[in-house]
Amino acid sequence: MTPDQALKEATTGALRPVYLVLGEERWLVDRVVSAIREAAAKGGIAGFNEDKFTAGDAPVESILGAARMLPMMGPRRFVLVRSVERWEKKDDGDDGDGDDERGGASGKRGVKQASPLDALAEYAKAPSPSAVLVLVGAKLHGQRRLVTTAKKGDFIVSCEPLNRRALPGFIATMAREKGNPIASDVAEQLAELAGPELGYVVDAIERLSLYVGPKQPITEDAIAQVVIRVRQSTVWELIDALGRRRLDRALSALADAYDPRDGGLRLLGAVSWSVRQMVKFESALATGASQAEAAQRAGVAPFKANDVAQSIRQLPKGALAGWMRLLAETDLALKSSRRPAQAVLETMLIEMCSH
Repeated sequence: MTPDQALKEATTGALRPVYLVLGEERWLVDRVVSAIREAAAKGGIAGFNEDKFTAGDAPVESILGAARMLPMMGPRRFVLVRSVERWEKKDDGDDGDGDDERGGASGKRGVKQASPLDALAEYAKAPSPSAVLVLVGAKLHGQRRLVTTAKKGDFIVSCEPLNRRALPGFIATMAREKGNPIASDVAEQLAELAGPELGYVVDAIERLSLYVGPKQPITEDAIAQVVIRVRQSTVWELIDALGRRRLDRALSALADAYDPRDGGLRLLGAVSWSVRQMVKFESALATGASQAEAAQRAGVAPFKANDVAQSIRQLPKGALAGWMRLLAETDLALKSSRRPAQAVLETMLIEMCSH
């Protein structure tokens, strides 16, 4: 099931006895777990019928014992187990144990031992009706008995990172829930700057909502003030300098806009977003669209259409494709290289000027 389906179940109170919550998108995982926990506690004293474990730190017998224990002064018990993938790693021999393909581990003398994951799968076949057992992990092998049981029983919740194309829609929805409209091109910009981790995206929307005030739109200017230090107009000045092969002006713009607090990633995101607009603009013109139509398709403000068109005209053929490649390489370098971030960005500008 999807996170939204799990949240709906929690809202209605129609909880299942077991949930297997898998995925690497931490914000979705925490949201689902929090909603189930809150729903399970209704009708009782908060925290009274609650147990939390971490796989490997507690034996599976203790976890199952907690799940089978009758609740006191409430209708349900809530039992949470985090990092269940740690048991899979142990089964696969990380701690010196053997493993049959999908079943239990073997001890040092070859005596087969029950896998904690298999014990949980067995429990899920006949769970306690007065408990909600929530198992959380980043990832498990798709053929694990627990995973196949969860799929058949429809109690697996997939919390994978959101697709980049879906992120602007997510941003628009979250902003609307806050009471703040946001234009599609501004949502695209925020997706580029704040994504892909939803935790940071949601935090950015929260700060933007507080900044613009109730019922006010989230704008480019607000993003410049709250999410990044550089305004979009400054980014276009940088793009214009690159198009004119004015490395001195480009480096000067970088020095003015660079923020060491984020290692240049937000600035790179702003530049990447603008270059993507140029690519869309150029593509639209190539299909016969008018300048105004190309601006609309690319999400370029009408008053910037002439400037963008001029910047594209002064670039050699294929330059934008080269820029996109350099931007991707720079993103990787900023996240993995030991070189100073500003030096990485300066190298990128030098190479962009040579295209």
